Parts: sequence; structure tokens; C-alpha cells
Amino acid sequence: MAIQLYNTLTRKKETFVPLEEGKVKMYVCGPTVYNYIHIGNARPAIVFDTVRRYLEYRGYDVKYVSNFTDVDDKLIRAANQLGEDVPAIADRFINAYFEDVSALGCQKADVHPRVMENMDIIIEFISELIDKGFAYESAGDVYFRTRKFDGYGKLSHQSIDDLQIGARIEVGDRKQDDLDFALWKAAKEGEIFWESPWGLGRPGWHIECSAMAKKYLGETIDIHAGGQDLTFPHHENEIAQSEALSGKLFSRYWMHNGYINIDNEKMSKSLGNFVLVHDIIKKHNPQVLRFFMLSVHYRNPINYSEELLESTKAAFERLITSYQNLKHRKEASTDLTDNNQEWLDKIASSQEQFIEAMDDDFNTAKAISVLFDLSKLANYYLLEKNTAVAVIDAFTKQFEDLFHVLGLTIEKEEMLDEEIDALIEKRIQARKDRNFQLSDQIRDQLKEMNIILEDTPQGTRWKRG
Repeated sequence: MAIQLYNTLTRKKETFVPLEEGKVKMYVCGPTVYNYIHIGNARPAIVFDTVRRYLEYRGYDVKYVSNFTDVDDKLIRAANQLGEDVPAIADRFINAYFEDVSALGCQKADVHPRVMENMDIIIEFISELIDKGFAYESAGDVYFRTRKFDGYGKLSHQSIDDLQIGARIEVGDRKQDDLDFALWKAAKEGEIFWESPWGLGRPGWHIECSAMAKKYLGETIDIHAGGQDLTFPHHENEIAQSEALSGKLFSRYWMHNGYINIDNEKMSKSLGNFVLVHDIIKKHNPQVLRFFMLSVHYRNPINYSEELLESTKAAFERLITSYQNLKHRKEASTDLTDNNQEWLDKIASSQEQFIEAMDDDFNTAKAISVLFDLSKLANYYLLEKNTAVAVIDAFTKQFEDLFHVLGLTIEKEEMLDEEIDALIEKRIQARKDRNFQLSDQIRDQLKEMNIILEDTPQGTRWKRG
């Protein structure tokens, strides 16, 4: 079996064949670090972390690079509003990013390049584009000659004529053509800047990924990925810059995840429905948020709501409970049953179904349905009067392996006794305050952690279930 993935460039599924056998070079556009990430940022982090995990599961050696945009207009505005410098803002929110995505089960990239740390290669890249005639300097700015690159529009499937209709020149632009885009911006008063052959300034947004992908992965990479909103102009401009310079194909495959809606409306600051991961994971298990994101195929839009997250939590808990029941049953199991092979074959079949689902354009929604089928099979097996250690071990290993590929944690976190006591005290106070909603919430929370409460005349007691 071979992995099939949908290539935005060709708009069809293709057999995945990396440039070098057994190795994958993958670049994923990371966030602009001027604030905590929202769930729109979380989706590509989760999706492409899962793609990476699955490629490794299938035996590939993956070099995974994901950048941070740590200098741009948003960072400069944030720095001015907060009275801090741009590097301080960037450092703070890069650390916050790692905390949030780590909680979501995302592994760190092999390299997380930052614009500020790669200014030399960005300036060199721009200089070479000027030397080749693909870029020009104008009053301290540098622009890319869009019309000079014959393939412009091939990723977003737009013609240069279509783009011309929607183009306009901003006030103060020094472009030769309204379709040209900025590679370098002359410094304005009070802005952060670097020295360059064209004067003091900073890079445009698009050039950073082209330069850093080339530095860390080479002129041609296997997979370039990001959110659907980056297809145009960001990724389109990356292709133009990179292929104009190298004369080679920039990326063999382009992957883009779909949008997120909030309560059936597009997420945006103007609508006031902007949801930060930092806030969600204070109230919800971050693993449930990851499970929620993977429950829909990555290319499809996904609708987020508190109600949907709660129903996802219940589904996720069912899988965990199946796994825990297997672990508990192992103590009473033997190896004396005579139908082991029949069950082992069924378990092995679930792995084949999982691979079939993931090979089909990383269909995590279908892969999760395989996990539920495995759960049903395990529950059915546990109805047997005699169970075998070998079969229980095969079930638990299958759960663990498939959960790991999806970046999910299967073991429940054990609460410390003092944490339980503190929650019980909080519940007692809530009952005194007649806050029965909070009281029930704490009881349910403890129940999920397998803590059983008993309200007695002598007070509330607890035990592990």
C-alpha cells in the first residue's frame, strides 16, 4: 500500500513519492507570535504533527521544519501598545506557543527557525533575486517582479489577468507594477530594523519561508503545508520567489487544512468569536481538543462549539474506558484459552484498517472510527468467561500504538490525594453556597478520574473506583 495525498497544486490525490527514498523534507508555516494562538492556529499544528507522526509510523525519516514569524506589522503594533520591544513580545509568545501545543500533544519540530535569527540568509536571497532580474529596489523597498515569473497563480489556480482585476496600489507604494509584492520594507520611524544593501529596514512576510526552507531543507522539499488561508498570496509568493531563484520545483506536494467556524460562523475578531487555545485548555482536557480536531478530515471545514467539544469528550472517554477495562482484566486472565489466534487476527485486522484510512490522504476521521471498532471488539472480548493475557496485551498495544500515531495520550492522569481533598473541600463549600451546578461539576470531574464520592452523615468520603 502507498500513501495517497491531495496535492493543492494539482487539485487531485497523488501517490506520495518523496525526492529521496525513505526520507521526507517537510515545511509547515508557523504562527506570527504577537499573541496566544487561537484554535485556527492550533488546527495546522495538530494536523501536520499527525501527518509527521504517521509518516514516521510508516517508516519514513522526517525532517520537520516550522517557522516563527517574529517580526512584522502585528508584532510592531503589539510592542507599541504594550510598551515593550519586538523581541520581548516574540519571546513571550513563542514560549506560550510551546506550552499550548505541547498540551495538545504536538511534538517540537526538528527546527523552529525565527526571522530575526536568519536575517543574513533572507538578505542574501533577496540580493540574488535582484541579480537575476526578478526583483528591484525602489526608495529603500525591494519588490518582486510578479509578471516575470511565468508560473504565478498555479497554486491558487488563478490567471495573471484575474489577479490584475483585483489588484490595487496602496498609498505610498513604490511598485513598478501593481501585482508586485514586497521582499524588503524600508524602516519607518520607531520601527525595528536591520542594515541591508538597500538601507535600514525589515523583510516582507513571504520571503522568510522561502529563505528558511532553502536553508534547512534545500531547494526542493517534499511537503509544504499550512492553513487554507495561506494558499494565496503567501504560498503563491513563496513558489514564485523560490522557483525564480533556483529554477527548480520548490515543493512536490502542497497540503492545506480547512477553516474553523465558531458556532457555525466564520471565526474573526470583528465578530467577537475569537477563541484562544490558552483559554480553552484551562476549562477542557487539551487531548479532547486534539481528538475533536482529528474527528474531521483535515481538508474539510470544522465547526467548533462548547456543546460539540463536550460530546467529543464523552466519545474520547469511551475509548479510554475500554483501554482501562482491558488493563484491569489482565490480572484475572490466563493463557489457557483456545481461541487466541482468532482474536489476534481480528486485532491485526484493525491495524490494517487504520493504515488503509490514513493512507487515504491522512483520513483521521476514518482512522478514529477504526479505534471505536477496536473498542467495541475489546468490549465484546471482555464478555468472554476466560480471557488470555496474550490477547489482552495485543489489544492494549494496538490501542497504544494507534493513539500514539494520532498524538493522543491513552493513560488517565492519576490525581494526587491532596488534589482530590482540595476538590472535595471546594465541592463542600459550593454545596454550602447552594451552587449545585459547581458541586455537580466537581463530582463529575472526580468520577471521570475514577474517584467515587460518598456523602455520609460524617462528611464526604472518597475512594478510587
